[in-house]
Amino acid sequence: MSEAFRLIGDTAPGGILIESDHASARVPDDIDLGIDPALLNEHIAIDIGVAAIAELLVQRPGYAAFLGNVSRLVCDFNRDEHGPAVAPIASDGHAIPGNALDHAGHEARLARFYRPYHAAFADVIDRMRPALILSLHSFTPRLASRPEEARPWHIGVLYNRDRRGAALALDWLAREPGLVVGDQQPYSGELLNATMDRHAEARGQLYVGVELRQDLVGHATGQREWADRLERLTRHVVASAA
Repeated sequence: MSEAFRLIGDTAPGGILIESDHASARVPDDIDLGIDPALLNEHIAIDIGVAAIAELLVQRPGYAAFLGNVSRLVCDFNRDEHGPAVAPIASDGHAIPGNALDHAGHEARLARFYRPYHAAFADVIDRMRPALILSLHSFTPRLASRPEEARPWHIGVLYNRDRRGAALALDWLAREPGLVVGDQQPYSGELLNATMDRHAEARGQLYVGVELRQDLVGHATGQREWADRLERLTRHVVASAA
């Protein structure tokens, strides 16, 4: 574990590697975001439920997980390095005054968190040579800034140019009873897929990007249910792609 990430599970070559950029709400003691601490329990700070699901999956053979270890408000690893959203000044209607950084401050965040995270993730991929990367995220059922916009999907599948893993996942999910599945929902991976673009698509590495609705995975029962489902899904994708 480092300040920027933690790596858990079985990293033997050929396994399934879970990657979750927003798995933590941790804010280092020497960083003051200038926000109500209660916001650290909300979707703007963390992808609710994903760390618990990853921790359940790595108890099973052949899974490892590479998890972000600071809040996305401190450093959003799933953004372009030099974009302003790496240290957002606002999120879903909430100002983040502690992120009003000058150039030196922005560079310090990159050097301390962003670059070590991506360098370590690249190293894990090179050493593990995974059969599949599962990019694991979660989304709020309703944005505070757009309360009229319904988000009915239970799970969304995201991708950019490489649709191989997504197509297999979508086909499998279509056969799961009762699921509302989004193809490029609640947003498109063609617009927001920075980590997978950099580490999976650029390598030709098979991956599946998923978004789980947070009211379904914010409790232990849902986390166990979705860990079981994602195990079946990822093993199907690996077997079908072989």
